[in-house]
Amino acid sequence: VFTPNVVATLISIAIGILLGFVILFISNPRHSFQGLGAILIGGFANKMKGIGQTLYLATPLILTGLAVGFSFKAGQFNIGASGQFLVGGFVAIYIGVKWTFLPGALHWIVAILGAAVAGALWGALPGLLKAFYRVSEVISTILFNFVAMYVVNMLIMMTVYHSALNETKDVAKSAELPTWFLRDLFSNKIGSYVDKSTISIGIFIAIFIAIIVYFIISKTRFGFEIKACGYNPDAAKASGMNVRKNIVLAMAISGALAGIGGALLFLSGPTGRHIKVVETIPAEGFTGLSVALLGSSHPIGIIFTALFISHITMSGQKLQSLNYISEIINIIIGVIIFFSGFSMIIQQNIGKIKTFFKFKKKGNTEELPVEEATEESVVESTEKGESK
Repeated sequence: VFTPNVVATLISIAIGILLGFVILFISNPRHSFQGLGAILIGGFANKMKGIGQTLYLATPLILTGLAVGFSFKAGQFNIGASGQFLVGGFVAIYIGVKWTFLPGALHWIVAILGAAVAGALWGALPGLLKAFYRVSEVISTILFNFVAMYVVNMLIMMTVYHSALNETKDVAKSAELPTWFLRDLFSNKIGSYVDKSTISIGIFIAIFIAIIVYFIISKTRFGFEIKACGYNPDAAKASGMNVRKNIVLAMAISGALAGIGGALLFLSGPTGRHIKVVETIPAEGFTGLSVALLGSSHPIGIIFTALFISHITMSGQKLQSLNYISEIINIIIGVIIFFSGFSMIIQQNIGKIKTFFKFKKKGNTEELPVEEATEESVVESTEKGESK
């Protein structure tokens, strides 16, 4: 269970939380321990509704984490998950608002498929530039994020704009993701009032997609080719693999995953999230980078790291009640995410750390005879050679 990847992730989380506590202590020593407790408790502080909201916020992070992780496998650094997430989310909302002619059982499914197609097309464009013109996917995807933001803002105001709230309209009831029993389960009862969370079956869809991605990467020929092109494109090409095709497909699939993440977040009805018409790139895509790094790009690891990031994000309201300003909360989350980037460095040095502690445990006395015996054997073999 405690593989080098898991150990590296746990060390990164521990370092991030420790530095977060230092920031809390410096800014407000009186409530620092309460603040640390709030971070650790996270969504559990709001009982069942808090758990439901944690799962709701984790849903898009699982998808954007998978998007970034899948591109990593192909050796591509997709910084454009935010743009792909936004484009997919807009298409899902547009279909949810305008395509009311669809039967109720199909409406939300078509909206998700439309988001996947839109995200795939938006992700494939930087892939084509990289595959055929060697344009850095880092630069192109960053620029595509801003293009997506302005294009989506324009299209929202032309089609599905709610002028009073400066955001997208509510999708039709038939386009909302089914909730089954989840909102009743993850709710708090206050007298006769039931305070429900925004959770839907989106969390199950996200986990199911993560399992599919794991199967594709680990158990199929296509997944093998994707990883081969990521490890060594020249060797993959020499082996007969179409590197250009795999780069474009990897970026398209990455975009589709991010687009589905947008659909699962925004197809949650009036109480769910909406796209605001502001000049801001969605944070879910960039957080997906941290989720992928913290989960070592493993689909199953990404599920748990997305839940963790969502868990600590839920502590924000409690920290504000302890007189910590919102900027402090963002800094703490940023520090934890920042140190997640060091998980790879820690992972690479775990072997050296183990060797160091083994050497200390054995002691120098056991090592010296081995070294001396080795030197004597070299001298003996040299003398025998000279005598011959």
